[in-house]
Amino acid sequence: MARRIDERAKGSRTLRKKAAALSRARVVETALALVARDGLPAFSLRKLGVALGVEAMSVYHYFPSKHHLLDALVDHAIATVETPSAMLSPIERLRELGYAYRAMAHRFPKLYPLIALHRLNTPTGVRFIERVLELVHAVAPEPESMARQFRAVGYFLTGAALDETSGYARGPSAAEPVDDAFIGRNCPRLASVARYFKQPEWDATFAYGLDALIAGLAVATGTAAARDHAYGRDDASTS
Repeated sequence: MARRIDERAKGSRTLRKKAAALSRARVVETALALVARDGLPAFSLRKLGVALGVEAMSVYHYFPSKHHLLDALVDHAIATVETPSAMLSPIERLRELGYAYRAMAHRFPKLYPLIALHRLNTPTGVRFIERVLELVHAVAPEPESMARQFRAVGYFLTGAALDETSGYARGPSAAEPVDDAFIGRNCPRLASVARYFKQPEWDATFAYGLDALIAGLAVATGTAAARDHAYGRDDASTS
């Protein structure tokens, strides 16, 4: 009896030590690892506590709810989006931001569905929005144009990132997929382009879409130099 009591006491001391060793950063890091391994639907504070070696209630010392912790995970991911070099032109900085955002989505593919729909209303989130607006402002300084360009860029990047990380090919459906023979007989156009929908073609498709968007943005601003740069024309080729 005394031995069991001693073992329970030791167990309680071990848990207290592990709880004392916790930090906000460790909780976030472990939560990100669980989401990356198991996905968002399977994530819970109970599983997080097990992974940390503490009672789930210990997590509440750092985050008052699961939603607050998820906010922190989104903040962490958004903060990893690299800011393009100030040495680049405004149009090129916007293009590089697109690639940086896409890279973030691929670093956190199982978290990205949450990132895509998150309100970004935390200090980290609104600073990120301001950072993007700063880049758009350099191309489209008028407020209405800046807002529309910001939204247009966001539509493209969010859609592309969602499709590549958790999109169409893995979307929910109870139907048994039709086979290639059926597509060949009934959908000749789909059959002719199907190879370009696959992952080896994603880089080229993303570049095609982003370049078209950036070129359109440059045209909309009415800046000749920006249009030429967006279309890849230098001074020698346009003189």
